[in-house]
Amino acid sequence: MEVSLQAIDWAVIALYFAMMVAVGLYAARRVKKTSDYFLGNRSFNVWLVIGQALGVGTHAEMPVSLAGKVYQSGYAGIWYQWKNLFITPFYWILAPLFRRFRRTTTGEVYEDRYGEWMGAVYSVFALAYFTFNMGAMLKGAGKLVSVASGDVVSANTVVLAMTATFLLYSFVGGLVSAAYTDFVQSLFIIALSFLLIPIGLRETGGFTGIRETLDPNMLSMVTPGDVGVFTIVMLTLNGLIGIVAQPHILASVGTGRDERSCRIGMAYGNFIKRFCTIGWALVGVIVAALLIQRGQAPFADPEDAFGYATRELLFPGGLGLMIACVLAANMSTGSAFMVDSAALFTQNFYRRFLVKAKSDRHYLWAGRFAGVTITLLGVVFGLFVGNVLQAFLFTETIAAFMGISMFGAISWRRSNRWGAVASLLVSSLVFFWLTYRQHEVLLQWEAANFGIALLAGFASLAAVSLATAPESRERLKLFYDRLDRVSHWDDAAGREVDDSCPGQDLLFVHLFDLRLGQGIGQLYQRFRTDLNGLAVAAVVVVALIALAKGILWLP
Repeated sequence: MEVSLQAIDWAVIALYFAMMVAVGLYAARRVKKTSDYFLGNRSFNVWLVIGQALGVGTHAEMPVSLAGKVYQSGYAGIWYQWKNLFITPFYWILAPLFRRFRRTTTGEVYEDRYGEWMGAVYSVFALAYFTFNMGAMLKGAGKLVSVASGDVVSANTVVLAMTATFLLYSFVGGLVSAAYTDFVQSLFIIALSFLLIPIGLRETGGFTGIRETLDPNMLSMVTPGDVGVFTIVMLTLNGLIGIVAQPHILASVGTGRDERSCRIGMAYGNFIKRFCTIGWALVGVIVAALLIQRGQAPFADPEDAFGYATRELLFPGGLGLMIACVLAANMSTGSAFMVDSAALFTQNFYRRFLVKAKSDRHYLWAGRFAGVTITLLGVVFGLFVGNVLQAFLFTETIAAFMGISMFGAISWRRSNRWGAVASLLVSSLVFFWLTYRQHEVLLQWEAANFGIALLAGFASLAAVSLATAPESRERLKLFYDRLDRVSHWDDAAGREVDDSCPGQDLLFVHLFDLRLGQGIGQLYQRFRTDLNGLAVAAVVVVALIALAKGILWLP
């Protein structure tokens, strides 16, 4: 069955665009000052934080690239997105950090810990990250919609249409509009992940038909020589080290009204994404079986798999809904990236170095125009992206190399600015030198190259920090005092209220101060909230792996 875009599909797409603009502009009424525009005044409830974590962390290039990888390499390709599965429990203990920083951007966090020029170094990295990541995700959606529509519209046309829409409401409403539209669009993302599967299973004869059609290695969750245990470990480390330095995380999960909202939002918003990942992988498996059963030639570009399934399997109206879901996955991230990049430029460059001592309204408008400019740079990059998966892994990798210094900042008080910049330079140079020597390109992720570069980065952080003078005691005291202080947003008081109580020390902050000599009981009392949440989240990880493996044995 093959369908093309019909009148009902165009109606569904138009309705989606109208709904998102209406929700975004309605929420924008709350935006009066920069703290509203950039951070929503740190007063979002748990549902909005969950929506942000899912919406901002899920882009249309993810189902595109993952379905393509699974179609090409088998079910084990799921680990290219599940690289963060084993670290998701750690989001429970990372989330409070982003709230306790009490800063608008991660660049300000670097400045607090390492000094002004290190904050500027981070800001340059972050602006590059936003540009590359936005370009990759926009092109991923464009490729999917173009293939799904039977090439009625080009990928680049889709990129431009999406960008124009989310710019409209994000320019006015900032993070408030982004948060509310993210919540609505998170429902579309879930639909995106599973809409194709029932129809695909019917066409292939169910899981029984898939098992009879495909080589058993295609259904293994570990494939030696391609996605083996070592690759899974390296992808996991990539995600864990990089997540703390990704510039949008502070705004997406540190804006809850209290730490509980941040913890649940970051951990369980991302667990929903891990669940959706199973759906993306199954699409790749279904397409692989479908092509064999129909006697069709393999794709020249594996990343056409998701778009092929959309075009071949969906009914009139369903195709329009799928395209709307794809747009939702990208526009939710695009709006957040626009606001986060605006905050970074305005707070760390414009306000500090270019135009000082102006009114809050002045910086609000400066942020709006900065966000538009950086978004357009991302669009230009996206128009020229070829392989979406490698572009995505590239942005994740540079974040991991930046994350080395952030982990040092949080956990090791002896870490200093010289060690921080050395870790970034050494890890990046080692990785790109190894990659270019082997492939003569830079956008090619290899597990071994990444592992060597990561080890070199941590070694340089330690060696250079120990060989140079430590940061001042005053700077360290101010930084770590904030990380030991709990607070929440009080609606009645209209401000932050201290809320410290026993059991809320953070493991990452006290990694070298666990006081194990005092016994396990004392350790538990200090880190009770962290440890309880870790245990529950670990059970969820096991359940998801069991589900992903077990579902293939259904009839």
